[in-house]
Amino acid sequence: MSVRRSDWDEDDVRVRPGRRKARPRSKDRPEHAGAVPGFVTAVDRGRFTVVPGDPHEHTHPPALYAVKARELGRKGVVVGDRVDLVGDVSGATDTLARIVRVHPRTHLLRRTADDDDPVERVLVAGADQLVVVAAVADPEPRPRLIDRCLVAAYDAGLDPLLVVTKSDLRGAAELLELYAALSVPHVVLGREASGITGLDLLRTALVGRVSVLVGPSGVGKSTLVNALVPDADRTTGRVNRVTGRGRHTSTSAVALPLQPSGWVIDTPGVRSFGLAHVAPASLLDTFPDLAAGAAQCPRGCTHDEPECALPEWVASGAAGPAGAARLDSFHRLLRALRGQDEVTGAGPVEPPDGDGG
Repeated sequence: MSVRRSDWDEDDVRVRPGRRKARPRSKDRPEHAGAVPGFVTAVDRGRFTVVPGDPHEHTHPPALYAVKARELGRKGVVVGDRVDLVGDVSGATDTLARIVRVHPRTHLLRRTADDDDPVERVLVAGADQLVVVAAVADPEPRPRLIDRCLVAAYDAGLDPLLVVTKSDLRGAAELLELYAALSVPHVVLGREASGITGLDLLRTALVGRVSVLVGPSGVGKSTLVNALVPDADRTTGRVNRVTGRGRHTSTSAVALPLQPSGWVIDTPGVRSFGLAHVAPASLLDTFPDLAAGAAQCPRGCTHDEPECALPEWVASGAAGPAGAARLDSFHRLLRALRGQDEVTGAGPVEPPDGDGG
C-alpha cells in the first residue's frame, strides 16, 4: 500500500547524525578600521614586502612581510601599491601580516608584449617619475625604445627624466638633441677613476620622489642603483659583444629607499615596450613637441594622410632640428598601434620595427 504525503509525521523524517546545517555566508566584510597603511616594495610568489607608512615621508621604517587576505580574491598587488595591513605588523622574524585593502591606483605604468597584445602588464603603481636610462654606447642607444618609454610616461601622468650613461665612451650631445624640443630634464653620467660622474645631480633629481627606472639590459641600471643605494646589492652583468644586448641582471621590480628621502624602483631590462593600451587617437598627445603642429590639420585628421599639416610644419623647422626624426618615430608608432604594415599617407614608408623598439 502506498503512503500518501499527507500521512507522513515526524517519525518518518530521517536525519544523518552529526551533520550540521551550514551557516549562510555573510556579504558583510570586516572594516579593518585599525589597519596600518603601507607601501609595497617587492613581490615574490605570493609574498609581499611592505614598508609601513607613506613613501614620501622622510623616515624609512623597517619592512615587514605580508600575504593577501582572502577577501581580496584575485585582485593583484604590484610594487608601488598603497595597501592596508592587519595582523602581526611588528615585522618580527617568522611573522606575516595580511593585506586587506589596495588603495585606488594612480600613475599606473603599463606595457604589453606587443602593440597588438590585449594582455597588459602592470609594471609599477604609484610612482611619480619615470627615469628612462639609455647608454650612448655599449649597447648602442635605441631612440625608438626611448620614445616608447616617454609615451608610456606621458600616458601614465609620470614626469620623465632621461639619464644617459657611459658618456666616457662617447659624447651624449647627439642623443640629447633628439629630445631638446621636449625639454625633458636629463642627467649625463660617466665613469672615471673616482667613480660615476654626475651622480650628485641625479640624487638631487630623485630626492623626495618615487622614481621607476626603465631601460634595456646592459645600460647600467643595476650599477646605477648600487651607487645610489650602497646596500642594494643588485647583480650587474656585461654586454654581449656579438648581439649588443645585455644580460637580464634584475629579474623583478623592487623599490629601494634613498637618503634622505625618496624611493627608486629598479625594473628588469626591457627589449620591447608594447603600447597596446595607448589609443592611436591620443598618441599625438604623448608627443608634445609635435602636438602644436596639429593645429593646422583638417578636422578629424588621422595624421597619416596627405592632408595632414604635420610634415610641412616639421619641414619648416618649427619642431627643431630633430623634428623629422621625431615625426618618423610618431608615424612608426601610429602604424604599429593600428596594426598597419605601412604609413598610408604622410611620412616615409619603412618596414616596421622588428624589435618593438
